[in-house]
Amino acid sequence: MIITPQEILSARILVVDDQASNIALLTQLLEGAGYSHVTSTMEPENVGALHRHNHYDLILLDLQMPDMDGFQVMEVLKASSTDSYLPVIVLTAQPAHKLRALQAGAKDFISKPIDLAEVKTRVHNMLEVRLLYRKLESANQVLEETVRERTAELRESEARYRSLTELASDWYWEQDENGRFTKMSGPVMEMLGFRMDSLASPSEGSGYLMDGWNEDERALLQEKITAREPFLDFSFKRTNLDGSSQRFHVSGEPMFNKSCQLIGYRGIGVEVRPGL
Repeated sequence: MIITPQEILSARILVVDDQASNIALLTQLLEGAGYSHVTSTMEPENVGALHRHNHYDLILLDLQMPDMDGFQVMEVLKASSTDSYLPVIVLTAQPAHKLRALQAGAKDFISKPIDLAEVKTRVHNMLEVRLLYRKLESANQVLEETVRERTAELRESEARYRSLTELASDWYWEQDENGRFTKMSGPVMEMLGFRMDSLASPSEGSGYLMDGWNEDERALLQEKITAREPFLDFSFKRTNLDGSSQRFHVSGEPMFNKSCQLIGYRGIGVEVRPGL
């Protein structure tokens, strides 16, 4: 992230002082250095409203002013501004005021009587930091908005996927890496004879009514899963206790984590009705 010289010279600067001579000196100095947006006020009570309206990149603030001093102005700025960064350099002839000003929120100070080289250096450095801070805030806002948009898109995509899956199949299923079913939707319990209180894998012997399945077909499907292969419309059948038979087509694909480790399978299944 880079701040160009033109960005610095185009920054908005406000000079606040009760002495017209000091304002004239600082304005002439800054404009002579190439700064193109320098304004001033001798009324410290207006600084809060001016900053809310103009969003200054830098405020040069005299501390010793009648009626309302620089410390009071900073309190108004902190209370009225939505910006957490207080872009203030204080001007003071009192060494004891420097630490107090920094504790009050000022970012830097310039000693009086004013040294022209010091003013130029501190103003330039302050503006560079300030503009970098603003760019960082803007980048963070863009990033947050992008994350919100991508999250909404992902949720919408997942919803569409689930909807299409339900329309295209009788059930959706997921297994973990040990073959245990972790998720099911649709009438699979009734179709395949699962018990509702358990979703164990076939090898564990619970959660399924094992009778009636074609063991050759089951073994072939297990070979594909062991080899981590996807399968499409794999056909298998079962014979029920009443002598009736059912045929199913199931499709599935392996799931991997970011380290390319198998974490399970997911897929869809349909019962092939007679005459189809």
